[in-house]
Amino acid sequence: MRNHSQTERRAMRGARPRPGAGISLPAREGAAGGRASPTAASAELVLETWDLQCESNGREHRTAEMGGRQLVVRRGQPFTITLHFSGRGYEEGVDKLAFNVETGPCPVETSGTRSHFALTDFPEEGTWSAVVQQQDGAALCVSLCSPATACVGRYSLTLEASTDYQGSTFHIGDFVLLFNAWHPEDTVYLRDEDERREYVLSQQGLIYQGARDYITSTPWNFGQFEEDILAICLNLLDTNPKFLRDQNRDCSRRNDPVYIGRVVSAMVNCNDEDRGVLLGRWDDRYEDGMSPMAWIGSVDILKRWKNFGCQPVKYGQCWVFAAVACTVMRCLGVPSRVVTNYNSAHDTNGNLVIDRYMNETGVEERRSKDMIWNFHCWVESWMARPDLAPGYDGWQALDPTPQEKSEGVYCCGPAPVKAIKEGDLQLKYDIPFIFAEVNADVVYWIVQRDGSQRKSTHSSVVGKNISTKSVGRDSREDITHNYKYPEGSEKEREVFSKAEHEKRSLSEGEEGLHVKIKLSEGANNGSDFDVFAVISNDTDTERVCRLMLCARTASYNGTVGPECGMKDLLNLTLGPRTVQSVPLRILYEKYGPCLTQDNIIKVVALLTEYETGDVVLAIRDVYIQNPEIKIRVLGEPMQNRKLVAEITLVNPLAVPLHNCVFVVEGAGLTEGQRIKELEDPVEPQAEAKFRLDFVPHQSGLRKLMVDFESDKLTGVKGYRNVIIAPLPK
Repeated sequence: MRNHSQTERRAMRGARPRPGAGISLPAREGAAGGRASPTAASAELVLETWDLQCESNGREHRTAEMGGRQLVVRRGQPFTITLHFSGRGYEEGVDKLAFNVETGPCPVETSGTRSHFALTDFPEEGTWSAVVQQQDGAALCVSLCSPATACVGRYSLTLEASTDYQGSTFHIGDFVLLFNAWHPEDTVYLRDEDERREYVLSQQGLIYQGARDYITSTPWNFGQFEEDILAICLNLLDTNPKFLRDQNRDCSRRNDPVYIGRVVSAMVNCNDEDRGVLLGRWDDRYEDGMSPMAWIGSVDILKRWKNFGCQPVKYGQCWVFAAVACTVMRCLGVPSRVVTNYNSAHDTNGNLVIDRYMNETGVEERRSKDMIWNFHCWVESWMARPDLAPGYDGWQALDPTPQEKSEGVYCCGPAPVKAIKEGDLQLKYDIPFIFAEVNADVVYWIVQRDGSQRKSTHSSVVGKNISTKSVGRDSREDITHNYKYPEGSEKEREVFSKAEHEKRSLSEGEEGLHVKIKLSEGANNGSDFDVFAVISNDTDTERVCRLMLCARTASYNGTVGPECGMKDLLNLTLGPRTVQSVPLRILYEKYGPCLTQDNIIKVVALLTEYETGDVVLAIRDVYIQNPEIKIRVLGEPMQNRKLVAEITLVNPLAVPLHNCVFVVEGAGLTEGQRIKELEDPVEPQAEAKFRLDFVPHQSGLRKLMVDFESDKLTGVKGYRNVIIAPLPK
């Protein structure tokens, strides 16, 4: 990733304006202009006003959507300011101009947090520089450029003007410097423009949830360019304990996306009592905060954190932690995406084996700290890893969900995805934990009445259907191959040998008894539905068995609730080479009252053969589908022109819905969140609906996102893509 062609380097250097290059000078007063007051006695050359050219620099640096009132630029790329002098203009050879840039509370040149550099015709690469771009009388256009290795953050900019040993210093203003995925020498450089647009510039996306056998997507408003978000992200860096312990050292390390990623991973959760952003909760009791299922974007969460004085926001779960971290990383300029791993292992003791214990009826017998989550989300961020041997640049896994401590802090990563795939567990950071999430074996032990334990055969393996949103499209991209070699392949065996773990061979396809769980039609919330245990006897002899088929409501992190369906067949005779299908009807009246907000029912089939005592186990998570939210947009979608959205949802339940609320937001569309509380209950099969007026202030492809909450139907999501035409010129 860091080996760039000479052509690319020349092209990037060529982006620096030549001295005297012809451009039109802006008006004397700009969006971030000012009138100077010298801090020393007046010299012959006096700065009167200046213009930071926030708007044009924002367009060039792809930061215009952050607002034109502050200068936001990307490192390694030139930006232009205009200086207007009083009385006379700048004279080369007579006047000396130099600039100071400083970041952090204690800037030091040796730490890379302060730089002093003079106006020159021949800038050195790898340093801060200033070049005359054009002069017109008393107006001087100057091109400034940071090195591609500069620290990111908020900088102050001052000008020193001197003539014949007399000089004055003028404070020009502040600007923010970000990582630059467009610069070949930046450690976050990403070659493909479509990927840069998706992973740095896109403010909306999809996060994958549901279950391995029924993958769902939920819309998310990352909103990294929305008002105040950049300031909040910089405040998050200044709140982290490493900054509070040693401000100079922390600021000096902000040139490194590996360091930044580690800080963000720790600060998005609050488990270290470090004034982190989100408090996690997984017990379905969220009355004193927001249910994790109710969020549809990071902007509301980050603004609440700021407005509450950096107190943790209640509540988050894995996709919320990951999405907020993704917003912060994209805001700072690091290409990032949210990924979802299905059947994700949480291996607490590091042995790459997840032990689960059940009794003969399929009920979990004892709690284990090791867990299998239906799915688990983390962030991938794109960066070079100069701290490691070559070969580990590219996507790095960062997991802000608090699970295990890393170097004494609840954070995880960045872990090179390549190292996870190759089983290089000794590299930084936290590779064994993520390797287990996608590779651990699951062993189910059946605890019999006399207390003895029998190992069951179970073919479900963790690390399935690892997913992220496709570039430029609302479809799922499967990236499992980035994390692991094909199961059963020679390469997979090599990786497990390197990781000092013997992969258990699967029993699929072998002779014997096999069980699978199948679903009839889609399982819709409010409806009854059937599941089937499909049992095959692949031997030449008759087998007599007991079949226990049990359904329980469940949470996505693997915990189970009350039973909502049960069948116990004590004498099931299976003829040789035959297949039998045993149905289980699951009634809404049984599952409805105890369905968690994750909408999951866990079905367990336990087949015990009497003659041998062998136990075969099958488990399937059934996702209960919520109704569709329909969104119609009326009017011509154009920037700064009013549109109307008609939003409707049909109540699928047999009971009325009370306390119904719609929440709508969309970056560039709605100016924050719009909330509509319905006054009346929504009767069974009736429509909940409302009309929303909004004026989009940004052009391009946007997502209007909707969340619906009520007493009996929660976390229902919908979205509509809207292409907003720019204002006619």
